[in-house]
Amino acid sequence: MRNKELARIFYKISQYLRTENIPFKPQAYYKAGVFLDSLSTDIQEVYNKGGLKALEAMPSIGRNLALKIKEYLETGKIRYFEELRIPFNLDELTAVEGLGPKKAKKLYLELKVKNIKDLEKVAKQRKIRNLTGFDEKSEKNILQGIEFLKKDKGKFLLSEVLLICDNIISILRKHVIKIEPAGSIRRRKEIVKDIDLLAASKNPKKTMQVFCSQKGVQKIWSKGSTKASVKTKQGIDIDLRIVDLKSYGAALQYFTGSREHNIILRKMAKQKGFKLNEYGLFKNNRYIAGKTEEDIYEKLGLPWIPPELREQELIINIPELIDLKDIKGDLHCHTNWSAGKDSIEKMYEKAQKIGYEYLGISDHTKFLRIENGLDEKRLIKQSNYIKKLKEKGYNLLHGCEANILANGSLDIKNEVLKKLDYVIAGIHSGLNQDITERIIKAMQNPYVKIISHLTGRLIKKREESIMNFDKILKAAQKTNTILEINSSPQRLDIQSEYIKKVKEMKVRLIINSDAHETKQLENMQYGVFEARRGGLEKEHVLNTFSLACLTKVLKRIK
Repeated sequence: MRNKELARIFYKISQYLRTENIPFKPQAYYKAGVFLDSLSTDIQEVYNKGGLKALEAMPSIGRNLALKIKEYLETGKIRYFEELRIPFNLDELTAVEGLGPKKAKKLYLELKVKNIKDLEKVAKQRKIRNLTGFDEKSEKNILQGIEFLKKDKGKFLLSEVLLICDNIISILRKHVIKIEPAGSIRRRKEIVKDIDLLAASKNPKKTMQVFCSQKGVQKIWSKGSTKASVKTKQGIDIDLRIVDLKSYGAALQYFTGSREHNIILRKMAKQKGFKLNEYGLFKNNRYIAGKTEEDIYEKLGLPWIPPELREQELIINIPELIDLKDIKGDLHCHTNWSAGKDSIEKMYEKAQKIGYEYLGISDHTKFLRIENGLDEKRLIKQSNYIKKLKEKGYNLLHGCEANILANGSLDIKNEVLKKLDYVIAGIHSGLNQDITERIIKAMQNPYVKIISHLTGRLIKKREESIMNFDKILKAAQKTNTILEINSSPQRLDIQSEYIKKVKEMKVRLIINSDAHETKQLENMQYGVFEARRGGLEKEHVLNTFSLACLTKVLKRIK
């Protein structure tokens, strides 16, 4: 948690410095934040063993930043950060899609906008459109962004919550017999309101004491012998329930939900003469089952249903859902040739550690100048570099993530695209318009094999684009184009309800991480969660194939 808190502080310092147009420093703090965010070793341990010199020796950390880390570890704060007082809520304002630190500062200086409430007020008064760098369209987009934020207020990305959840479980595990997350986390929903934990313990009093005295706890809402509720520094509410082992399975099923799933099960139980609740399955007040979930489902005449499939409808024919261990490689990752942080070699080494058989390099192309996108010459240069690595034994595939322009064409010439192992095409601009025809035209390009993050949504930040999904799906079927499930926690695009349709139409799918650094290759798990929620089996997903089989498929399609 110290690593994460330091990373958060450095990210904020970077943002604050950007509002002042200070060169170099913002990037230095941002890089340090990224490093600390992905550091698996506790920074306190590094300092305890080697002192200031050990901190200075770490990547992206020089003496200046090492001193600030030392100050935080010794005092719990960084004076420089405390003194960087900005008279407006930067985090709140930059949460609105399209507003960066510089624009947020301009709004404060010109219109005294300090927070979301002020922003909404001046936008409705049509004052923003008159400022340099803004217009009527951007003012409208700001209002739409504010409404979108309101809808998901108080909710968190699954990736954010899962990290905290896993940390708490690791602390409590030695004090309990069993412990698991329940609720929407267990069902792997994309956004989560709170954390529900269920445990069985021989010493509930001690377990509750440990739970409520964690460092991350900011407030204790309630504390009893079998239930406690706390709030973390991140603003997440966590409930811990302790139940008897005899009722553990029934309680896990009940508190996992969903509400609709539970209603269906209770009706089925009633029809069979049973009564089902969080304490067990009963007949004439006689305990029938409840120690495990499997017992509950079996007595109701059902197979055990994976939590990801426990939403509104009851699924009887349970598919053998894809698992993270089925993934053999990743075809969508970026390196320091464009917007990525790490080299091709480092990305490949990380892929090997994960256990992948192969890795596909697919850097951004030239339309995305802000991402240092590759033009035709640099793409060919990269291709030659990758060929040399392959001669050394690297199982690499070479692609790119080309940009779909406003007319549906790509920003790289076909004569270069045809030299690659595959081409991913994605839309990165004009997402507030109907994108149907742009996507379909891109699919018709003979070298486009994959469409990335199709809907363009950013969870909690941007709605999906307007599109005729059924029309796009038919075009994918006709052109034999693969659709991507993007594992970036803020994207998870395409989402589960679309995945079900893709599966029915027998259009190929691939799960990719869209990693921009080695740590993000681990995001693959979130794409797999979404795939499971869509009912996918491994046979539906292209990167569960071996390298030899995948290469044949990529050569054959189109």
